[in-house]
Amino acid sequence: MDVALGPLFMGLLGGLAIFLFGLEQMTDALKSVAGPGMTRVLEKLTHNRLAAALTGAAVTSVIQSSSVTTVLVVGFVSAGIMSLPQSIGVIMGANIGTTLTAQIFAFKVTNYALAIVAIGFTTMFLSKGKQWKMYGSMLLGLGFIFAGMGLMSDATEPLRTHQPFIDLMARMDNPLLAILIAATFTALVQSSSATTGIVIVLAGQGFITLEAGIALAFGSNIGTCVTAVLAAFGKPAEAKQAAAVHLLFNVTGVLVWLPLIGVLASIVQSISPTSPQLDGVERLAAETPRQIANAHTLFNVANTLLFIWFTGPLATLVTKLLPRKPEVIPEAARPKFLQEIYLQTPALALASIRRETIRLGEHVIRHAEDARPVVLSGNANQLDAIVKESRTHQRLYDTINEYVRHLAGKSLTPAESRQLAALIAIAGYVQSVGETVAVNFVAIGRQRIEGRIVFGEASIEYIDALGMQAYKAFGVALHSLRDPNRAREVIAMKPEIQRLVSEAFEHLGRRLVSHEPNRTLAFRLETQSVEVLRREYFFAKKIAKAVIQESEASIEDPVLQDELAAAGASPGT
Repeated sequence: MDVALGPLFMGLLGGLAIFLFGLEQMTDALKSVAGPGMTRVLEKLTHNRLAAALTGAAVTSVIQSSSVTTVLVVGFVSAGIMSLPQSIGVIMGANIGTTLTAQIFAFKVTNYALAIVAIGFTTMFLSKGKQWKMYGSMLLGLGFIFAGMGLMSDATEPLRTHQPFIDLMARMDNPLLAILIAATFTALVQSSSATTGIVIVLAGQGFITLEAGIALAFGSNIGTCVTAVLAAFGKPAEAKQAAAVHLLFNVTGVLVWLPLIGVLASIVQSISPTSPQLDGVERLAAETPRQIANAHTLFNVANTLLFIWFTGPLATLVTKLLPRKPEVIPEAARPKFLQEIYLQTPALALASIRRETIRLGEHVIRHAEDARPVVLSGNANQLDAIVKESRTHQRLYDTINEYVRHLAGKSLTPAESRQLAALIAIAGYVQSVGETVAVNFVAIGRQRIEGRIVFGEASIEYIDALGMQAYKAFGVALHSLRDPNRAREVIAMKPEIQRLVSEAFEHLGRRLVSHEPNRTLAFRLETQSVEVLRREYFFAKKIAKAVIQESEASIEDPVLQDELAAAGASPGT
């Protein structure tokens, strides 16, 4: 019998497209409805290996995607929210949860697909609340899944009597070939549910035997690991280890069961419904879908029960296979003056904190000066580099605070405590300048690029003039940490800063009425740039005031004078 290839491929590929679209629609809706709650569940209920497995199964049953669950786990491990041993239980449980999809597919529900589509569309179209719209979207996706399966089933029906195709399907009884084909297809479409659905469609037509269906299900379990592997690219070693656990667990489970496919087939045949009134292909088509679904569930449950007791050794194995690389700390993030031995002499420790804070400030001011032209006219990659550099400053600031924490635990005199409090505040003001650049200033640059805004040359000149004066004030404020007499120079710069701000606003106000594209957005971004620079001067002034207060306190405190003299420093240094 000849088969019309055009209608066959249109029905098969079109049905697969509708199936995948429906699966994505349903998954997105379920994630929207239950995603935040499921995320919290994953975070909290993973401290016990059995609880972690049940949690992974429950979450995957709700969001109907083991890939999504595994990607969530990779993200949690990467962020340090979940440990590697905790993640193993969730990954194992996710394989159980995804078998619910196969159980649903095994029911003969394709006849009701259009009814489900109609109910889902009506709910989504008529509902005003977001929650009900998502429920409608979920039903619509489910209807598309069944409709796609129905189209694939109808398209492949002529193949029942097509001998070349029957011969091809007979080759699926080679389990290694079946596993390879299913793993490859699952990796391509990144959905084990899609593979399972197609397998059940083929089984429903009587094309494949139970043993071949089991082998194809095994392959889908291996192929679905690709999603987690892709999600781990560019992530820390812990995330790669979690993805490796997923791959190792699934591959090992398949290898364990590969020689036992016949045993597994016998078990599911004994527990699944039978149709003795049918014969041949008709009986195969009636019984095999449910048997494959049951085999898929039994396989994953048995693997989880078997391997759940070996989460510790499994974590150790992947840690050895993918060891965490030693972290390379940039030179700018490593403290230069903070020595642990100084903690025994508070006066020396305070002097080292002061010197490290000055060093932090010098990095921040260079960073701010480099950032201004990038924000005003640079590209996205340059903005990303600015943000990356700011993390170095944040790291050094955290190191200073950790050193301060250890010093604060020592026996300090009231004068030393006041000096320490002043230095903590000054370091905070220094870091605030860096954060203002990395967050507020960079955000202006990103909006400029997104809106395709080009700042006028005159506007850039006004902003540059203000920036140079603000950074000069910040530099003098840092110098005042060595020479407190210079602190008042920073405060004396206020009139000049105000003049430059006023001139910039006047110019930008005149520019607002010009007939240029996106002038309103450009005006907002230019004025925000002025405000950011004014805020940077504000922090410089706060540093100067803190230095003045500290200096005046040290002059009036003879005990502190003696301590500073013993440390070889003058007041305020």
